[in-house]
Amino acid sequence: MKAAGMAACLPFAGSLHAFGNVPLQKKSSLHQILTCNIRVALPEDAEKGVGWEDRKAICMKVVKSYQPDIVCFQEVIKIQADDLKKSFKDYMLFGFEGPYMDAHPEGYHFVAKNPILFSTSRYELIAGGTYWLSDTPLIAGSKSWGTARARHANWVRLKDKKSAREFRVVNTHLDHVAQDAREKQIKTIMDECGQYPTDFLQVLTGDFNSSMANNVYHIIKENGWKDTYTEINGDAEPGYTVHQFQGKNYLKKDKGRKIDFIFSKGNITPKASKIIKDSIGGHYPSDHYFVSADLIF
Repeated sequence: MKAAGMAACLPFAGSLHAFGNVPLQKKSSLHQILTCNIRVALPEDAEKGVGWEDRKAICMKVVKSYQPDIVCFQEVIKIQADDLKKSFKDYMLFGFEGPYMDAHPEGYHFVAKNPILFSTSRYELIAGGTYWLSDTPLIAGSKSWGTARARHANWVRLKDKKSAREFRVVNTHLDHVAQDAREKQIKTIMDECGQYPTDFLQVLTGDFNSSMANNVYHIIKENGWKDTYTEINGDAEPGYTVHQFQGKNYLKKDKGRKIDFIFSKGNITPKASKIIKDSIGGHYPSDHYFVSADLIF
């Protein structure tokens, strides 16, 4: 692929999810949520033809095809945040702006962020914030427990303008190396979310770098959260969501596991959930598959 502009003209490799045939009254009652690890923009990826400039048009087109109300992104740096804002003009991107705390100005060690994109025509922002998954959660870029790099969570409290119902979305990306760090990071999130009444509507999304067999997943479930994917599709392991830009040709797909999740807490009913494997002309928007959940509160 020579340029992202060419990608926008390529046909989709498979059928994309769309709500064009869903009755309007049913569509308006759903909250369509995506979690998308879009892979941080890296020079070494550009050398392989899978850099952000090569695939950003694909990424935007795949995401938009789902007509999402809320999109939770991981691995976003400034150039990507700027492109998301330009492409989604009727949405607000919350959680990217903040302290520039990293000694590495670029590359894979840059502290990528996990912003939350939401429709401003549908939702009103009531509150929002960021905390870091460490012993010092108010210190940006802080690290604890042997984590390979700083990790954090963004959250927004939104009000549905039609129903006036309030709910909360928390988006994170746990450590990719240390199990002890992952467990302490998720316990930090569980404690923070646990400040709310048990029936308060909350959604937790992200790249957890943990499968359904991992203790991280069990900690989440023990704290009263439901996996929206298994609620619809059953408890069997669905397989890999990381594919290194190779999709179905990923060599380790038989060993890979689903590590990207959308959890819910409170009176939330999933109506659909899927692993998004869409590509355009054989090119993928990221090295991760995205995940969707259509929820009724």
